[in-house]
Amino acid sequence: MSDKMINDQALDIIFRDARTHNGWEARKVTRPLMQAVYDLMKWGPTSANCSPARFVFVSSDEAKKRLEPHLGDGNKAKTMAAPCCVIIGHDMEFHQKLPELFPHTDAKSWFAGNDDLIKTTAFRNGTLQGAYFMIAARALGLDCGPMSGFDNAGVDKEFFAGTNYKSNFLCNIGYGTEENLFPRSPRLEFDGACQVV
Repeated sequence: MSDKMINDQALDIIFRDARTHNGWEARKVTRPLMQAVYDLMKWGPTSANCSPARFVFVSSDEAKKRLEPHLGDGNKAKTMAAPCCVIIGHDMEFHQKLPELFPHTDAKSWFAGNDDLIKTTAFRNGTLQGAYFMIAARALGLDCGPMSGFDNAGVDKEFFAGTNYKSNFLCNIGYGTEENLFPRSPRLEFDGACQVV
């Protein structure tokens, strides 16, 4: 084992004991904690450091009311009860920032006029960053409730109007309770999901 390996308690918090929460304590998620989660997750790797993910922290009552009509029926109550729901999206013009983010070569030119590559890169790397976001949130003491089950077009119109951002998935964050916590579902074993060649 590497001497860089984190301890079992940290692994339990981030992975083994972490659950998708549906019930939430009334404690708020503060702006400094939101920023701390972002400032940790941003170090996760993306191709050519493209960093396409964009995040909207929906935490005020007013903002939640704007989000509510676009949620699936099964996601409304738990999202309205959560201290914060994060819209995790991606910027379809991420490549415009590559001269800043990947300055040692002209990576921006790789994407010019190639809409398929832009779309694939934005979605793949934005999804990666969404996963990093959840790991960072758990590492900093928050619980997560990631979900689909919403109207992407409606959310984009409501929260991303005037931008080139597209929503990917939602993630409630806060301090989870045992309320409506489903039994732990099984996972595939190594031999059921992996090959060594």
